[in-house]
Amino acid sequence: MDHAELTTEQVLKRDIPWETYMTTKLITGTCLQLLRRYDKRSESHRSQLLDDDGPAYVQVFVGILRDIFKEETVEYVLALIDEMLAANPKRARLFHDGTIVDKDIYEPFLRLLWKGNWFIQEKSCKILALIVSARPKPQDGTVANGEASNSKRKITTIDDVLKGLVEWLCAQLKKPSHPSRGIPTAVNCLATLLKEPVVRSSFVQLDGVKLLVPLISPASTQQSIQLLYETCLCIWLLSYYEPAIEYLATSRTLPRLIEVVKSSTKEKVVRVVVLTLRNLLSKGTFGAQMVDLGLPQIVQSLKAQAWSDEDLLEGLNQLEEGLKDNIKKLSSFDKYKQEVLLGHLDWSPMHKDPIFWRENITNFEENDFQILRVLITILDTSSDPRALAVACFDISQFVQQHPAGRIIVTDLKAKERVMKLMNHENAEVTKNALLCIQRLFLGAKYASFLQA
Repeated sequence: MDHAELTTEQVLKRDIPWETYMTTKLITGTCLQLLRRYDKRSESHRSQLLDDDGPAYVQVFVGILRDIFKEETVEYVLALIDEMLAANPKRARLFHDGTIVDKDIYEPFLRLLWKGNWFIQEKSCKILALIVSARPKPQDGTVANGEASNSKRKITTIDDVLKGLVEWLCAQLKKPSHPSRGIPTAVNCLATLLKEPVVRSSFVQLDGVKLLVPLISPASTQQSIQLLYETCLCIWLLSYYEPAIEYLATSRTLPRLIEVVKSSTKEKVVRVVVLTLRNLLSKGTFGAQMVDLGLPQIVQSLKAQAWSDEDLLEGLNQLEEGLKDNIKKLSSFDKYKQEVLLGHLDWSPMHKDPIFWRENITNFEENDFQILRVLITILDTSSDPRALAVACFDISQFVQQHPAGRIIVTDLKAKERVMKLMNHENAEVTKNALLCIQRLFLGAKYASFLQA
């Protein structure tokens, strides 16, 4: 059978020749007795044994993984551990029991990450992440498992484990061992481990952030929604770490997060993205970029929806306030640009301020006349008479103030669109469409005589 598609249930149907292993001295008589009491018994029976003598069983399982290399047996023991932890994740603490403090519990799993087939890799990763997360944090001079101070032989330290895990996870994101489960397994594990400072540091050093960015995209199936959620959870955890923020700032992370939050209906996805954006808002140029990407409007739209999660509601309020502060800090052209990009045109003072147009006319050349192009698009797409009127007026101002204004606007096919609006039912629209057409036909020399 294909090892990539093996399940825990299938593996646990095997009969493992424990007696043979004892005969060949690969396990002890005590190990054999413990295994006979545990193997192939009911869940309630095994649960009782783990409650009574959990550390002894952990020691047996880890010992087998360390000393026996037969693939079927390794898979079987990993399946036993996986089943034990799936029934009660808190049992991961058993690996850190004081009675096994001198045993190197991490080494077998770390080795199997690289050496085994997909079933072995996936189980080793999952088990290792749980064991690492369950370790007691050092305090009062005690030493967490894997860092025994009085041991003669080299023991795998927690830093070795975390770095080794991150290397494997990045390798999976680059070139998955399994076509459909490699990346979800890696991201799921990262979402657990990125709380660890060592993991954040190693992940950034290995250029891991850029491996996550392509996974931030709107999702539809249940499986892809879960992967998106866990990817965004990773980005949220990284948003607390300065070196990672520098990577996020130079990638496509922000537009992708905004696209996800705009189109997602899954509350947990929206929550984690909103909390990430809130964290990034005050960092570097993120605030100004968020305003440019239309986030204030999106936040308004999200606030109008019926969410039940309090963290999400609080995050939206904080994001709204922070964005308002950012808009206040923007220059007059930034504010104008924001108004145009959002399509919310109104007669704010700058539209009719000659100084604004004189000082900022060259700014209209940015990004191949992006703002001018958006104004022309508004003529085609907006149903708001006020926005149409203001757009016509602003195009006429551009024609008047820019040395090549008339040629540029004509080349962008604005004349036909404005002419259509001369028959609009709204008087304000027809008046400003007429003004715009007059300036286009008369040219700059005479246009200055026309009054708005």
